[in-house]
Amino acid sequence: MNHPQAADTFLENPEHAKWHDRALWFVRQKRDKASKKLPEWEDLRDLAAGIKKHTLTKLSHYLQEFESKAQANGLHVHWAKDAEEHNEIVHSILEKSKVKKIVKSKSMLTEECHLNPYLESKGIEVIDTDLGERIVQLRREPPSHIVLPAIHLKREQVSEVFHEKMNTEKGNSQPEYLTEAARQDLRKDFLSADAAMTGVNFAIAETGGFVVCTNEGNADLGATLPPLHIASMGLEKVIPRMTDLSVFLRLLARSATGQTITSYSSHFHKAQEGSEIHVVIVDNGRSKILHEPEFIKSLQCIRCGACLNTCPVYRRSGGHSYGNVVPGPIGSVLAPHGSPEAHHSLPFASTLCGSCTDVCPVKIDLHTQLLNWRSKLMKSGYLPKSKVISMKVVSWTFRHPKVYATAGVLFRKIFPLLPTSLVYNRWNAWGKQRELPSIPKMSFREMYKKRKKP
Repeated sequence: MNHPQAADTFLENPEHAKWHDRALWFVRQKRDKASKKLPEWEDLRDLAAGIKKHTLTKLSHYLQEFESKAQANGLHVHWAKDAEEHNEIVHSILEKSKVKKIVKSKSMLTEECHLNPYLESKGIEVIDTDLGERIVQLRREPPSHIVLPAIHLKREQVSEVFHEKMNTEKGNSQPEYLTEAARQDLRKDFLSADAAMTGVNFAIAETGGFVVCTNEGNADLGATLPPLHIASMGLEKVIPRMTDLSVFLRLLARSATGQTITSYSSHFHKAQEGSEIHVVIVDNGRSKILHEPEFIKSLQCIRCGACLNTCPVYRRSGGHSYGNVVPGPIGSVLAPHGSPEAHHSLPFASTLCGSCTDVCPVKIDLHTQLLNWRSKLMKSGYLPKSKVISMKVVSWTFRHPKVYATAGVLFRKIFPLLPTSLVYNRWNAWGKQRELPSIPKMSFREMYKKRKKP
């Protein structure tokens, strides 16, 4: 199913769609207020973008430095070329330690690798401990947002699933009650887990340590109680120095949720006595992007979700309509790299308004990359013939001014005489929720000529 079809499903409930739009715009407004409190905000964005650009040009150097320092700290470092190898490595570590149950904090990389169903097929119980992730796990559905996994759900829907799975009071949708119910339910899992998994927000080459940013403390609790901690890390997450970290921490939470900083920014350098920490560094197509000049900046992403919160298409179509682990503008840039056939519609799920680029804390030129993908997909033959032909006709018309002017005259004279059924019908998807503006009596050219006359 392509994005327009999936979006139609989401829009079948217009009231819910409007609520989703307002909820995300509220988060976007919080981001704006937080950023305006820092006079140096734009300087921080420039600095962050520069650090990321520098790191990507010397990525192999910094990854090797991180590996060396991490191993010196006693951490075990593994390398995975793709999702399959990542899952096999994780399973082998768990199998060696006879793990039957793991607690996992939010990690988009493990979602990308579809780790949960893989481990479950091997007989290992996986418990997501981030509240949003836990909600969607109980509903057996993927997250719809990279920071707010259950933003597509109202609290009444959460109340229903908690009543069904946790036997909470039917109809009680008070956030405090639901949060406490989840906390008590998860506590037994934290205490009985054999291992913990986290993602990695930033890996520091200089120290060999890594940082996990959360708001709920679940990553800390999970990583502290069991004797085994596995961290999954995309190879683009490395930064050169500890001093660089302060730049990103000031940008991350403000861009994501409008907070000054995440509640917990946890540093892991060495394992506790008698415990182990394993870091799995994953490629999974990132090296390919690294060698594509028009798309390399997408690897600067720090997964703050700001581009999702501001995108008018994402807000009005929902995260699940993208059919990709990472939705929104950044997802529409990343997804076609893995499977252009499956995700060819995503770069067109954009107005190209540039708002995503404006809010990106590391200055990724998202709207430009989406435009680049459109051209690339068309040249590769992934667009419907109807769209290709129509665009060629429009392109030819724009290149011939006289034809363009004549077409405008004919349109203004003939179109008002046509029955509306020729425009608004079941074969014209564009006209389902739109109306053409009223037809002007004169074109701009005609008005200009008239004004020039003495």
